[in-house]
Amino acid sequence: QVQVVESGGGLVEPGSSLRLSCAASGLIFGVNTMAWYRQAPGKQRELVAGIYPNGQTKYADSVKGRFTISRDIAKKMTYLQMNGLKNEDTAVYYCNVLYRGHDNWGQGIQVTVSS
Repeated sequence: QVQVVESGGGLVEPGSSLRLSCAASGLIFGVNTMAWYRQAPGKQRELVAGIYPNGQTKYADSVKGRFTISRDIAKKMTYLQMNGLKNEDTAVYYCNVLYRGHDNWGQGIQVTVSS
């Protein structure tokens, strides 16, 4: 069983930065696809950024140039550095770990951008 736990959310002003962390634990081995999704009120969950076993990354157009996903393979962690935050980045952010064909989700963490 894989456990996924996010941390680092909070309330920030527009233009600020925030770093989210995601820790995967349990029976998980190797390098896995890890990704960040978000869901704003009344909207569908969307992919924000992903990092693949070969190190390639993918970003939603809305966050390109502002957000950066990274990972620490040894620690089984992924990070989302968010710069230049905007009001529209307000959402619950979820970490996803794809392991042996199964999606494993964290409980989600709130990010609120407001002045």
